[in-house]
Amino acid sequence: MASISKTDEGTYRVRVRRTGGRQSSATFRTKAEATAWAAQTENNIHRRVHRDFRVAERTTVKELLTRYEGEVAAKMKSAAVLHYHLARFITDFGHLRLSGLTAEELIRWRDGRLKSVQSGTVRRELQTLSSFITWVRKNLLIALPENPVSAIRLPAASKARDRRLEEGEEERLLEALVDHAAPTKGDKRAGNYRVGTRNPWVKPAVQFAIETAMRLGEFSRLLWQNVDLKQQTAFLPETKNGESRAVPLSSRAVAILKSLPRQEDEPRVFPITKSALQQAWRRARTRANLGDLRLHDQRHEATSRLAEKLPNLIELASVTGHKDLRQLKRYYHPRAEDLAKKLG
Repeated sequence: MASISKTDEGTYRVRVRRTGGRQSSATFRTKAEATAWAAQTENNIHRRVHRDFRVAERTTVKELLTRYEGEVAAKMKSAAVLHYHLARFITDFGHLRLSGLTAEELIRWRDGRLKSVQSGTVRRELQTLSSFITWVRKNLLIALPENPVSAIRLPAASKARDRRLEEGEEERLLEALVDHAAPTKGDKRAGNYRVGTRNPWVKPAVQFAIETAMRLGEFSRLLWQNVDLKQQTAFLPETKNGESRAVPLSSRAVAILKSLPRQEDEPRVFPITKSALQQAWRRARTRANLGDLRLHDQRHEATSRLAEKLPNLIELASVTGHKDLRQLKRYYHPRAEDLAKKLG
């Protein structure tokens, strides 16, 4: 029920009582405007679309982002990446009230951000921000007129990488991952200076990745108890897409596993952290002069090699773990000259 009263200043104040004893109010210059607003508000309440934006107007983006990271992002597989995204948002938007996180504000941020990073990065950051706002609206029930990310144009997705190992690159890479003495002047210093990677698991981990097409997060968490060398399989109880997967192992992959040093108190096949492996990769890439070659590019390489043995895309997807064949196509990069040979 709405009530309209005239104030001492000559304006008209409207109060509309809502469920639970709460009320919405507003002040207008004329009684006609007050009456129209009261009718519209009552209609919205009746249709259950009335929303109170006052919480959004008094809550800062920083406090909500901090809560989102603790309650949601920290428990996700991509927690490390989300941490950097959310830290960026706290720096750039943390001073704003949630109601101030408008489409106009995001457009200015997007255009400025594109001057320093690639469009794909900005796109992923905005997708994270959209997920955060959706969580605020659905889980915290904080009303906003709209999700501002949905009101702006996202930058184009980055072009899918098709980087593969060129002739001689695999040999140079593996050589750069071998620990050996550096050339020195004089016999006294011989053997004291080393080049390459001393960690014994780095080289076989890279070889295993090229052979199996496993993601870094998959083979870095692989446990010996989930490896069956006789059946030539490796079971992954948890993968990126949320499903388990049994990966068939080639004879070469089995040979790599058999060559690994074993420790009784170490359940992991490759007892090395992802960050240590990535750091070793970057150093080896520099030593081997491999340009922009990335560790994840070996998933492209492996998938392309597997595709030559498994032309059936359904079988190939069961090995690589792709649920969407369109996503699989991003990793399947056969060379034109190889396809030409098949055509005859």
